[in-house]
Amino acid sequence: MRALTRRHHTMTKRTQSGSKRGRKTRSNATARGKSGHDPIQIISLDEIRPSPENNTLYRPVDPDDPEIIALTESIEKHGIQEPLVVTRDGWIVSGHRRHAAATLANLAEVPCKVLDFDKEDDHDRFMQLLRECNRQRTKSFDEKLREEVVSADPEEAYVALVSHRMARSEESIGVEGIALRGEKRRSRISAAKRPFLDAVWEVLEERQDFWPLSDRQIHYGLLNNPPLIHASKPNSRYANTKQSYKALTDLLTRARLEELIPMAAIADPTRPVTVWKVDPDPQVFIQRELDHLLKGYWRNLMQSQPNYLEIVGEKNTVESTVRPIAMQYCIPYTIGRGFCSLPPRAAIADRFAKSGKETLVLLILSDFDPDGEEIAHSLARSLRDDFGIYGIEAIKVALTADHVERFNLPPQMQAKAGSTNYRRFTEEHGHDVFELEALPPKTLQELLTEAIESVIDVEAFNHEIDQEKKDAASLDVTRRRIHRLFTDSPTSGA
Repeated sequence: MRALTRRHHTMTKRTQSGSKRGRKTRSNATARGKSGHDPIQIISLDEIRPSPENNTLYRPVDPDDPEIIALTESIEKHGIQEPLVVTRDGWIVSGHRRHAAATLANLAEVPCKVLDFDKEDDHDRFMQLLRECNRQRTKSFDEKLREEVVSADPEEAYVALVSHRMARSEESIGVEGIALRGEKRRSRISAAKRPFLDAVWEVLEERQDFWPLSDRQIHYGLLNNPPLIHASKPNSRYANTKQSYKALTDLLTRARLEELIPMAAIADPTRPVTVWKVDPDPQVFIQRELDHLLKGYWRNLMQSQPNYLEIVGEKNTVESTVRPIAMQYCIPYTIGRGFCSLPPRAAIADRFAKSGKETLVLLILSDFDPDGEEIAHSLARSLRDDFGIYGIEAIKVALTADHVERFNLPPQMQAKAGSTNYRRFTEEHGHDVFELEALPPKTLQELLTEAIESVIDVEAFNHEIDQEKKDAASLDVTRRRIHRLFTDSPTSGA
């Protein structure tokens, strides 16, 4: 540890040495108390050291910076008006720019306020004071960020991180080891099953834009042109039966295991999977966040519409078909899985109330069967009678009797006599029933698009699209500026 040498005179013997210009003392610090109790001390410039931590937190002092040059000229004329703050062992806490300017001005000594501790003995206190002394200075965004990192308590930060993580998921998973019993190997797909597999591939290729498909969607695709399940069995024509459906699911399983069909082509929407997004270290996380910074903006494209719209689908299997269209128009959608339970109905009512609009337009997609027809009526009736929404217009987008005739859908099933809505449906429409999946996904999307554009102000919607393009340009400029703050500003240096 080295102690600072206090001086009680204004000029030094070294004034004419060390450079061509000579080094001079230009200080206005003249108020001093008794020896050992000087509030301000005159200290040799050689005994003062810039703190490396300052360059890590803040911008390193650049002698070519116009502000430093101006400060140097000011010191040459008026001396140092504000003393530097240094530790007892000579490390600068406040005054790095003044120190650099004094060096350029060829001063030999500068006025300093000496703190009563050594940096090497109390580094935490030093870092805290370094930050506090710079608090009032205008700083760049990344300087502020690094400053906060230095002052952050790792324990508190970790508790907050875990708390946030727990808040995102209430799930807990218990794991118990099990002893595997026996061995089960699946038989390979035989040549007799190849025509069946080829028919599946035709459906997959036809609907590739909508991958992943569900088993149910492939099932209905096959019903449009039923293949033989087994090439050597003429009576094995694919049909809308449990036996055929079981044969399909077995084929799809084996085809994926044999890598004849990509795993990504088929999904099971009834069995959701959660995978946690994790990172090996903060740098990877920060880089990913920066890459996606300000890219999640959605303009409310429906905000200028006179009515409030919601889309409701009966089953999970149409979610992948509905989602792209709902996203395109920025319309909320709900998958009811049959009759909507109370929570999703309450959520629709709440969103409508917050919209401040007078009319709720429901666009409903459900099967053409006894329950599918009642789903549309039941939902609208509940929102009116249970939630007091009287300005409501319910539109069944699909599937309707008109669609059955228009698209020449082949009858595959009969109405279930056990349904409470059986009699009403069969008296009006007969016994043949049809599910949403009977329509190709693209056709279903076209019907939904037609329905949306029939109830919105298209001109107002297009205006919102034009404004969103301007929003995107503005956000891109902001994102580039923020990126430059992280990439252009130095994080270390002498």
